[in-house]
Amino acid sequence: MILPIRAYGDPVLKKVAQDIEPGHPGLEQLIEDMFETMYAASGVGLAAPQVGHSIRLFIVDASPFAEDEDSDPAENAVLKDFKKVFINP
Repeated sequence: MILPIRAYGDPVLKKVAQDIEPGHPGLEQLIEDMFETMYAASGVGLAAPQVGHSIRLFIVDASPFAEDEDSDPAENAVLKDFKKVFINP
């Protein structure tokens, strides 16, 4: 499900995000929804507060950068599989 992205000035973006406890309810679904939202917005990264969840979670997919023909092939090889989820960074 594509989630609404919060705009500058939204109160959730001003709050200190909370740590994620083991067994956080709905975490896997939230991560899936965040990737879907990020791709729909043509992004390469998204933090949970940007979709209204004040928790310490962000996702990154750098694979679009691996398609740059002017970049170093070794660097492109690393980037093409760089799809990560960061929890409590």
